[in-house]
Amino acid sequence: MIRALAHEWRLVLVALQYFTRLPVPALQHFDARWLSQSVRYFPLAGLVVGLASALVLLAASALLPWPVAALLALATSLWMTGAFHEDGLADTFDALGGHVPRERALAIMRDSRIGSYGAVALVLSLALRWQVLVALQPDEAVVYLVCAHPLARAMAAALMASLPYVRLDDDAKAKPVAQPMTVGLAAVTLVIGLAPALVVAGVYPSWIFALACGTAAAAAVHGLSRAWFHRRLGGYTGDALGCAEQFGEIVFGLALLAALRYAG
Repeated sequence: MIRALAHEWRLVLVALQYFTRLPVPALQHFDARWLSQSVRYFPLAGLVVGLASALVLLAASALLPWPVAALLALATSLWMTGAFHEDGLADTFDALGGHVPRERALAIMRDSRIGSYGAVALVLSLALRWQVLVALQPDEAVVYLVCAHPLARAMAAALMASLPYVRLDDDAKAKPVAQPMTVGLAAVTLVIGLAPALVVAGVYPSWIFALACGTAAAAAVHGLSRAWFHRRLGGYTGDALGCAEQFGEIVFGLALLAALRYAG
């Protein structure tokens, strides 16, 4: 039992090491299989990012105007992840924004340069998430950050259970973890990603409607992303997973905001 718990903790550290810049204890006798096994804890890495962003938001708002505090919270998430998912969003839109064959799209994804489609997508993603934070009240913004980050990562990771990995020799983002994901593992990942929202809804029943709307929106964009990647790429890449994560954050926030305003 103790050995099993120690292994699970090791997988949590692997997920944090993979998805964030946080310093974690050195892992002795590293096994590459731990990367694929740590997929279920990717939402926990998102929760850490969301909590840190929320703390920065609240601390900064005590001294600075709310829009500035919101921008600092967004910058915190970018710094903690090294803009990992934003890079995937930009690369995916550069590749799939135009009507190019699959082989050409995959080649564009490997190009480190950013094009017009990627630049526009990146600006719109940052602007939308910033404006969602600005439009929310402090307690609402905290709930958004704490719930959206883990859920968006869980939805993105779940794509690995329903799509094949498009194997690229130099696709460093997903190749270490791109092992076939079972339906059971995908379900566990989704439960972990949903856990913060379920806790908030359990403690504060008034949040149930808004959180249900945000979750439904994230689930819908998950389905649309899956169809898009399947049609254009025949599967997923690391960039595609990053793009799906960004979609999840955006639509969860927009749906949450709309639901709160409607209910209010």
